[in-house]
Amino acid sequence: MAKYTIGLDYGSDSVRSLIVNVETGEEVASVVFEYPRWKKGEYCDAPNNQFRQHPKDYLEGLEYTIVEALKQAPEGVAENVVGISVDTTGSTPVAVDEKGTPLALTPGFEENPNAMFVLWKDHTAVKEAAEINELAKKSDIDFTKYEGGIYSSEWFWAKLLHVTREDAGVYRAAYSWVEHCDWIPAVLTGNTNPKTLKRSRCAAGHKAMWHEAFGGLPSEEFLTQLDPMLSGLKDRLFKETYTCDVSAGTLSEEWAKKLGLSTNVVIGVGAFDAHLGAVGAQIEPYHLSKVMGTSTCDMLIAPLEEVGDKLVSGICGQVDGSIVPGMLGLEAGQSAFGDIYAWFRRLLEWPIQNILADSDLIDEATKKKLIDETSGKIIAKLSQEAEKIPIAESGIVALDWMNGRRTPDANQALKGAIIGLNLGSDAPRIFRALVEATAFGSKAINDRFISEGIRIDGVIALGGVAKKSKLVMQIVADVLDMPIKVARSEQACALGTAMAAAVVAGVYENLGEAQAKMGGGFEMEYHPIPENVEKYKALYEKYNKLGKFIEFDLN
Repeated sequence: MAKYTIGLDYGSDSVRSLIVNVETGEEVASVVFEYPRWKKGEYCDAPNNQFRQHPKDYLEGLEYTIVEALKQAPEGVAENVVGISVDTTGSTPVAVDEKGTPLALTPGFEENPNAMFVLWKDHTAVKEAAEINELAKKSDIDFTKYEGGIYSSEWFWAKLLHVTREDAGVYRAAYSWVEHCDWIPAVLTGNTNPKTLKRSRCAAGHKAMWHEAFGGLPSEEFLTQLDPMLSGLKDRLFKETYTCDVSAGTLSEEWAKKLGLSTNVVIGVGAFDAHLGAVGAQIEPYHLSKVMGTSTCDMLIAPLEEVGDKLVSGICGQVDGSIVPGMLGLEAGQSAFGDIYAWFRRLLEWPIQNILADSDLIDEATKKKLIDETSGKIIAKLSQEAEKIPIAESGIVALDWMNGRRTPDANQALKGAIIGLNLGSDAPRIFRALVEATAFGSKAINDRFISEGIRIDGVIALGGVAKKSKLVMQIVADVLDMPIKVARSEQACALGTAMAAAVVAGVYENLGEAQAKMGGGFEMEYHPIPENVEKYKALYEKYNKLGKFIEFDLN
């Protein structure tokens, strides 16, 4: 029998298990589990940028997806699973007790959002991020310098400091803090001890200011200066970090029994979904890999010796061994991408959700069908009509900071904007401007890499938007003035995670070998249209002027 690995992919809304044949890359079974509490909107407060997820959603999804995927797989697959690796969103940390149990799973904290995982897009810690940046610039050592020089409210220290200050009960009960991508492998191996479980290089380097040059995490002096409440916490965290090709241990007896697998199954050290998505999409040096979903994560790898001591400002960090071990991993991204299109759809849905839904003119069954049909077709119809609108014809320019700005130069307090509206501005024209804004945000990232001396030889796209929207992809190709290859796999993140598991299990020596054997290649390529490229250059200047006005003049 062939050997198989399982890629466990935790996204913002759901978790997926993908079983892959390590010799051929065939995806033999895949199951998705939507987080039930998250789907109900529990523990979140969107107007105040609070987004929390209950660990029970993660645990239930872990068991369900693997068990069901094994049921779907051909006979004999379960006995030949050799490895499991995990990817998650990040930075998504949680407060844990001395045993490494998230506080939300302990008595008294079951319904407390501060005791749950603080999702990557939670922006409640803007104030704390600003304090970190201010102190870092005054300190002898700038602990943000390998993270683009600007610390974000989306990241580890800002989030834990915010929760620590806000919730005295959580502060007293929290022994340590653990990233989502570190906790799931710890659960599977049975070692959740915060001081001995293996921590991800991706998470620590890009989000927690960990670097070998600092001897690990920021100094005790820096942390206590930031807030005395952090005193002693560093000793309860970690010093060492590990790349995704390293084993975290083997499957515990408890989880082997739950999943129907052997205790010989090797569990890999966790990593971020976007990083392993880049691996699944066959990232190569100096090719920007764009995960295009609710947000974007833009990743680039380069040989360490070629980058040398060069520091790229305004990105989400540069880390030795993140994304692909042995390479320098550089990360950037946009805080909102597909989320902006979803926001506009919800805006247009308001009458049908709040007026049609209350109508007495039609029966409930017909009403539900009308609402579902209309909601489901809004984006497709908008795209169809927006495609007919000439570039710059509407005079509308939008800014893609609806959820703040991740890069370049993180500032989660910023807001989006739309200008140039008149009485002829209809929904397709506004939608096209929003799509163009997300493309301009992508170009700003490319421009920053290039201006800082990091070349971009090609662009690889993956994720829901890349697979579904020809309009978006063509506009991005035109704005970037670069061809964009779209990865064939429907679940590149889970596939990349399965590749990492194959290396951890010893099937392949490194990720390059795993990519060559298990990669799905590319399904299509978008090429820039020369006349569009020139038109977008002028529109991009207007986007930049609007951005400067919103960021500096208006504030």
